[in-house]
Amino acid sequence: MTPKIDPAILSALSLDAATTSITSHGGSGFASTFKITSTAEGNEKLFFVKQGKGKASEIMFTGEHASLNAIHNAVPSLCPKSYANGKLATGAGSFLATDFLDLSSPSASSSAAVGSGMSLAQKLAKLHSTPAPVPDGYSKPMFGFPVPTCCGETEQDNGFKESWAEFYGESRLRGVTRKAEGNQGKDGELGRLVEEVVGKVVPRLLGDGHLRGGETGGGVVPVVVHGDLWSGNHGRGSIGGGPVEEVVFDASAAWAHSEFEFGIMVMFGGFGGSFNKEYWKYKPKDEPVEEWEDRVQLYELYHHLNHYAMFGGGYRGGAVRIMQRLLKKYGNAS
Repeated sequence: MTPKIDPAILSALSLDAATTSITSHGGSGFASTFKITSTAEGNEKLFFVKQGKGKASEIMFTGEHASLNAIHNAVPSLCPKSYANGKLATGAGSFLATDFLDLSSPSASSSAAVGSGMSLAQKLAKLHSTPAPVPDGYSKPMFGFPVPTCCGETEQDNGFKESWAEFYGESRLRGVTRKAEGNQGKDGELGRLVEEVVGKVVPRLLGDGHLRGGETGGGVVPVVVHGDLWSGNHGRGSIGGGPVEEVVFDASAAWAHSEFEFGIMVMFGGFGGSFNKEYWKYKPKDEPVEEWEDRVQLYELYHHLNHYAMFGGGYRGGAVRIMQRLLKKYGNAS
């Protein structure tokens, strides 16, 4: 059965139903995914659309829409632009409509520099070197994001905070622990360890005045992070029929500490030593450099807790081991 294009999508994209078609494309664990092809005045336009049901999909798509555009605004060739999101006209669902990203282009496997000519490391370093905008109603950049986002199916509280340590401790570690206990049941040991880490390790490693930005030596400046950057959310492809580029997708952005990005990257194997070396050439490790691996392990902790919240099982053990190690090293810090 050929899927029909919801009128709300046609309206949001200003498309004519008579010259527009929709086909199933790709896959997602949380949504139905489609390719839209439309012709206007002899020109073909391609879009990628996700559709989902319930309040959760509405929150997820609103967050992804803002996430993609925050990344796209800083480094346009790094990810698709999102054009619209909202409620479907038929049924109780929501949608997200973005540039069509063709990851199967024959030239996508070419190693030749094309398009922007920038590597993934260069693009990510540029993203992480671009200060976040000042939110409405504030006088300086803040840690957080204008809307909630979802990492997997976990809704994240992105309420603005001036302190990165406070944001990471409360809005990420405590927030995901509450989610884990809601999904997997109360866990006294896990809760105690998280509270110790938030109370002792987070201020010790991430505290204002201690964590300093790279070569500048000043405080950490909020930047856009993808938030869920592992190999499954990266590829080489053509955005909207353009040249082949290094691209990312399925973003869960925040205005955060740039090194937070490495937590999920390290957890799932990263992008290799040459990537790291090139990235640090453009975006050096923050100070104190000697604590970089411990900071990244602290950021990796969030993703172990989030995977435990979503899937249960062995991810709890990974989280506990990280916390025990960090508390052994920093637990007596005043």
